[in-house]
Amino acid sequence: MEKSNHEFVSFLEEWIDGPELNKKAFVELKEYLEAKEGVMLSFHPRAGVTYSLRAQHVDQKEKPLFVMVDVIEDDPRWLSVCFYGDMITDPDEKADFVPGGLLGEDGGCFDINQYDKDDIAYVKKRMDEAYAAAAK
Repeated sequence: MEKSNHEFVSFLEEWIDGPELNKKAFVELKEYLEAKEGVMLSFHPRAGVTYSLRAQHVDQKEKPLFVMVDVIEDDPRWLSVCFYGDMITDPDEKADFVPGGLLGEDGGCFDINQYDKDDIAYVKKRMDEAYAAAAK
């Protein structure tokens, strides 16, 4: 992982999960991305604002990432999982459209306010789509 792996480990160790289980959701999504061949992860902390885990495919040329999993610093912390709009579908229309909000491009973000296995599965399907699009 780019950035300081120590910084990432410290972030996870210091995060005490609440009843929403958002840390559990974050770790599950991170591990899902780590299991994909050719994925590079980088960690971009902005203490007090967001902690961003970004995934890029080694063959990706046009965009610097295919998914960004942000931990939003709030009480409680929650997740915003964002994709470029042209890399995924959203058949259930669960994403919030973010014009120019993903590194200057239009994106779709899925907010996870508490762990829900169906919501996590839906986001993982979007990760699969974005991963496939990034590998082209």
